[in-house]
Amino acid sequence: MIDNPLSVDFCDLTFKTPIVLLSGCVGFGEEYTRIDGFSMSAIGAVCLKGTTGEPRLGNNPHRVYETPAGMLNAIGLQNPGVETVIQTILPELDFDKTCFIANVSGSTIDEYEHVTRLFDQSPVQAIEINISCPNVKKGGVTFGNDPDMSARVVAACRCATDKPLITKLSPNQTDIAENARRCIEAGTDGFAVINTLMGMAIDITTRKPFLGNKQGGLSGPAIKPIALLKTHQVYQVSKNHNIPIIGQGGINSADDALEFIIAGATAVGIGTALFYDPLICHKINKGILAYLKQHSISSLAELTGSLDRY
Repeated sequence: MIDNPLSVDFCDLTFKTPIVLLSGCVGFGEEYTRIDGFSMSAIGAVCLKGTTGEPRLGNNPHRVYETPAGMLNAIGLQNPGVETVIQTILPELDFDKTCFIANVSGSTIDEYEHVTRLFDQSPVQAIEINISCPNVKKGGVTFGNDPDMSARVVAACRCATDKPLITKLSPNQTDIAENARRCIEAGTDGFAVINTLMGMAIDITTRKPFLGNKQGGLSGPAIKPIALLKTHQVYQVSKNHNIPIIGQGGINSADDALEFIIAGATAVGIGTALFYDPLICHKINKGILAYLKQHSISSLAELTGSLDRY
């Protein structure tokens, strides 16, 4: 065993563990540190809350609805705007404890580029671009569901930063592997696979949607089989270019995390599970370590993509 078998290399960054706290689930990171029993030693990186050029109030309530095997959310990218995040929030984060990844959202390519350029001048170690936002200049068509538009966003952000660029791919598209290929050509350094699936829930008493936005993103255990398949599909494209993947979607145990790593993920994202077990990251790390010891595997790198070897 090496000194830290949980350590992974992701886009030339060293994560102490493979666990990444997903954007929108822990605010801007500092909120999670107030939980009794939590230690940043369990975390490889934190994806900050989605940030836009100007402040956004988000969607009307209700914004969250629990489903039998997960959660629907329609927050609407509520955030204080990129300048406030950089000037007020980032100085309060401890960059010696873990890696912090900015999450960039926008309604136009120009907005993506602008926010990315500002984060490039900040202390964040990497930038994730959420291409599941609707392009207002294209009548609300989501960037991430169109390979051409996805590639254009990635190319614009690539020109705006030298920091590692991670593209968060949408599952709500025809061919996620083709989208990944186009994003690689445009200059992405890594992927986050997948974002939420779109869904809704209806109150049969009022005959109205539970969410104020009518529809929202479905996360949690219900989407895990889909996320696992999408991760493996993207890995088939990314492995030849040494593009790492954060596998995410319904992970709530060490076994779940190991499945994603075997399917091709270098790191794993934890989100919805934090809502009902804030200390789950410690348990997942413990389970992964036990698995590595049981199978005499010295590092997670040996396990990544091992599904292809059998």
